[in-house]
This record gives sequence, C-alpha cells and structure tokens, in this order.
Amino acid sequence: MKKVWLTSLGSDEETVQKLMAQFKTYGLEVGGHFWQDDLQGVAWMAPRDDIIDTAVNAWLILGSAEELLAPDTLYGLSLLAIAVRAQRGQQFPIIILQTPGQVLDPDQLSTPLKDIDVLNAPDAGLGAKIVAKLHTASAPISSEYHLDLYANKQIGQWFEIVPVNSSWPGVMFGVSEGEIAFHAVGPKGQLPAKTVLNYPMQGLQLQMGEKEYQAWATQNELDPETSYFVKVEGNPASIIFGPYSTDETADVYVVKLK
Repeated sequence: MKKVWLTSLGSDEETVQKLMAQFKTYGLEVGGHFWQDDLQGVAWMAPRDDIIDTAVNAWLILGSAEELLAPDTLYGLSLLAIAVRAQRGQQFPIIILQTPGQVLDPDQLSTPLKDIDVLNAPDAGLGAKIVAKLHTASAPISSEYHLDLYANKQIGQWFEIVPVNSSWPGVMFGVSEGEIAFHAVGPKGQLPAKTVLNYPMQGLQLQMGEKEYQAWATQNELDPETSYFVKVEGNPASIIFGPYSTDETADVYVVKLK
C-alpha cells in the first residue's frame, strides 16, 4: 500500500475527510495535517519528520491559488519543500491539489515548488491520477548544490549550502529582504559547535535584475562533505549563493522563496 501525506491549507474538515475517503478506495494510506501560518513560531517545520518518513511516497498540498500564493504561506511551503527534498531527493513527488477559484499561474510559485504537478480537486479521477504518478518511476534529478534547512524557535532558521561533486574556493550568500545574522563552516549535515572562518566578509551589496541583495562571504574551501551555514532573520523573498569569486561576474544560484 502506498502512503501519502496531505497538507490542507484551508480548515474545511469535511472536504479533507471526503478526499481521504476517496484516496483510500484506491489503496492509498493517508496521513496529514492542517497548515498553520506562524512563521515566527516556525510552524512550517512541524510536519517535516512525518513527510520525510521513508514510508511516505508523496506530499500533497490541498488549497486554492489564493491560499497557496499568500506570501507567508508560500514562504513556509518553500522552506518545507527544501527541507523535505534535501532528505528525500529532488525527485520526491510534491503534488498541488488545487481547489476551485483563481487559476494557479505556475510562474507565481517559488523556486522549490516549480515544475511540480498541479491537479484539480475535487475530481472524480483524482485518486487514480495520484496512484498512477506514484507508480511511475522518476529518474534522480542532479544538482550542482545541496540546500537544506535547520529551524526551530530556539535556534532560528539556518540555511545549509554544500557543493555536489565539486569544490568551491569559498562561498557567498545573500538575501533579498531579511537579514543575515551569523555564518559558519563545518561538516555537512549538522550545525557546527565551533567554526573558523577565512577572511569573512559582511555587508556586500549585490544586484540581480531588479532585486538588491545583502550578502556575506568567506574564503573557506567547501567540498561535498563541508557545508556553509547561514542564520537568516526575517523572511527573505529570495536568496542568492555560489562559489566565492573576485571577478565582477560570477556564477550564482537564485532561489525565489515567495
């Protein structure tokens, strides 16, 4: 039996119960929760452990376009999607179940939610479509970097960046909106207890299109087992990062979060 995790952005219990009953007729085991918009309380992190459980085969997000695109909701979903796929892989299925209302424009979604499946709900054939997707093998998706998150009310929110299959001579990270509070370098997979930074820099000003970024950097070498950790305060609209470079132009990655 396949298992899915259902996140409902709305609070309509009847709709959720009907949907769960429909899924069960197709042999789908369903777990889930109702979304809470509480960025200060890091409520978006609450279902992470349930979703990354290896018994779960997909994460379903139920909501209208208006609910999905609300800035706080989109930001929380984006961070949760990053945290989930950091553990389950970029190919892990995330499916939006769009309820009636405004038609969702995929271009308005954040980077972590780009190129995911959007299905209409309610739909008599929805259960069959999800089962079909879960039985379709997905090839692993490669990336030049690994991005993860650590967050709770005590430590705040930390982004982890590590190169994949390469080494960087240093690293730069910037935010559009929000502020960087601290940075560190250490072994991949856990916040370091201590850190030594080589030529750290703060207050860098970067321009990417119409957006301005406040950035920090360090010249510590990163490899696939060595990560850069950045504590960010506030809710940035997007982040930018990449290998440290003294050139006027450099390759960077931009991740839109809301």
